[in-house]
Order: sequence, then C-alpha cells, then structure tokens
Amino acid sequence: MKIIYIGSILILFFSCTGKKSSSDKKEIKATGREIVVPEFQTIIDSANVNGAILIYDLEADRYYSNNFEWTKKGNLPASTFKIANSIIALETGIVENDSTLFKWNGEKRRLKNWEQDLIFRDAFHLSCVPCYQEIARKIGVKKMSEHLGKLEYGTMKVDSTNIDTFWLEGDSKINQFQQIDFLNRLYQSELPISERTEVIIKRMMTIEENDEYKLSGKTGWSIRNGNNNGWFVGYIESQSKTYFFATNVEPKEQFEMDMFPMIRKDVTHKAFGQMEIIK
Repeated sequence: MKIIYIGSILILFFSCTGKKSSSDKKEIKATGREIVVPEFQTIIDSANVNGAILIYDLEADRYYSNNFEWTKKGNLPASTFKIANSIIALETGIVENDSTLFKWNGEKRRLKNWEQDLIFRDAFHLSCVPCYQEIARKIGVKKMSEHLGKLEYGTMKVDSTNIDTFWLEGDSKINQFQQIDFLNRLYQSELPISERTEVIIKRMMTIEENDEYKLSGKTGWSIRNGNNNGWFVGYIESQSKTYFFATNVEPKEQFEMDMFPMIRKDVTHKAFGQMEIIK
C-alpha cells in the first residue's frame, strides 16, 4: 500500500484563565498522524462518486484517507444520528430497551418496510425515520440539547421548529473526524452514559460478525438543495485490532442513484481490503 505521510498539527488554545475550552478538547482528540492513501482515491473514482474514506487505527493512533480536506468538512449527520438519538432515548427512558415496540399507525410511509410494527433494534437497522422522529419529539428540545452537549456530538442546531428533522435538514453539521471521535469514545466507554445503555447500543450497531471480524456501524443519507450526501460510519474489530471508519460520499453526474445505498458500504469494504484489515 502506497502511503504519503503529511503529519498532523496539535494546536492548544488557552484562555486567559488557563482553562481549556470544549473546542480545545475536540482538537486534541482529533489529532494523530495523517496518512494519505492514493488507493482510496482510486476506489472513490471507480465508484463514480466524490468524497473521502477516513480510517483510524486505534493502536497506531493514525488516520488514513484519500482527502483530508473533505474529511474535515461538516455535513448533516442524516441517519448516522440514530446512534446518538438511540443513546439519548435510552438514557432519558423514552425507550426502555432494544425490544421496545413502535406501533405503525397505518399511515403511508416513504419506504414499504417502515409500514409495520417495529421493535427498536429493527427500527435502527431499517433506519425508520418516522420512528426516530417520534422519539425525538418525545425527548424534546431541552433534553435533546442537554444530552447532545454531554455527548459532544458535532454541531447540532436544535429548536422547537426542527426537533424531528434537525439531523436531516438545516444547518446541523458533523465531520468525519468528529464521527470517529464520538465512536471511539463510545467504544472505549468514555461517554457519560450508563453501562446498560452502552451495552444495548453496541449490540444494536452490530452489522456483521464472523470468524474474521466484527463490523458495527450505521449508514446515513441526506438530500440538501438537491445534493445527495451519504455516510457509512462505525468500527471494525479484526485480529485483536480495532479500526474506526467514516466514509462520506456524493454522487457524480450520471451516477445511477439506485446504487447509492450500496456504494457507501462498498467503497468502505474495498478500503478495508486495501488496508488488509479484512481479506
């Protein structure tokens, strides 16, 4: 694998009182050696999309990407926010556990597989937007804002007019480094949440588990001003090593949009192969 070391810069800003601000903490957590992997760009180009794959090697404390400028650009979290939303739902008691039932009210929904009663973990895996909008409304602006602050989850713009859409449209933003930082803190039990909530959310996030690796994560897809933006974030545990990933892509012209739901995972898996994380 051809790699180019460009290094990283750790900058600490101190106030006149000598105390670190929350932005300082985020900068410290996001530091590490940044390594450009040209092969990742080949994977992106071959998929007919623009964007970046970001992979973080926990043990080596190194980040790998084709485009670090893109990785630091904020985007709507879309359905990747269901990770944080699920945590807050469990912490506030809005949802009891991953078997909590969400009854379908019989109204037509955008996707056919949402038109049924769903338990919480299935609502997560099927990315049931109406289910999570119901959760967000029950949590409310005050509690949602409080918990988002504690979780240090991107820059979410939440008020009474957008409580059930702020992660799908508007000015909320999170970048790929912030996604990995959040997931890393979840993985290492550093989030201010109960052990019970952590166990449930990690179980819900599991996508695939075999003798070679365990893959956990969540996809997301937002459309803003006619522009499609897709996510795949999570972590993969392989051969006693753990890697975090955040892929963010947008389709080029002439892209076959029926492929967009699959392409986010596809380019990420190809990057895993390039990094020899999986065979």
